[in-house]
Amino acid sequence: MGKLILIRGLPGSGKSTLAQKFVKNDGFTHLEADMYFVNKNGEYCFDPQLLSAAHDWCQKQTVRALRNKQDVVVSNTFVQRWEIKPYAKLAKQFKVTLEVMECQGAYGSIHDVPEETIAKMKRRWQIWE
Repeated sequence: MGKLILIRGLPGSGKSTLAQKFVKNDGFTHLEADMYFVNKNGEYCFDPQLLSAAHDWCQKQTVRALRNKQDVVVSNTFVQRWEIKPYAKLAKQFKVTLEVMECQGAYGSIHDVPEETIAKMKRRWQIWE
């Protein structure tokens, strides 16, 4: 049976670093909405107006990988439960095991997310079952 791992946490908590361990050690396909903002030169160019499109892209890439029988690890903030639910549906649809992991480190945001934004996210945080 395949596997879909969701890694959630605030910006700078270690999500991407943990996801890379699954890639290196177990051959998982790693996806995250931030990848949508990386241009052809490898530069990160965030545009908040495209955030919804980035998350749609991430879900579509997850579907593509699961269709190809790949194990997938998705590292996004997943602050609220509704953000996780589409992936939980995908796990059922593709009959793969869903695992939700939480990162709680404080390593500093590599994308310079303002502290005020992180504080708002922390206040909105919901526990996943």
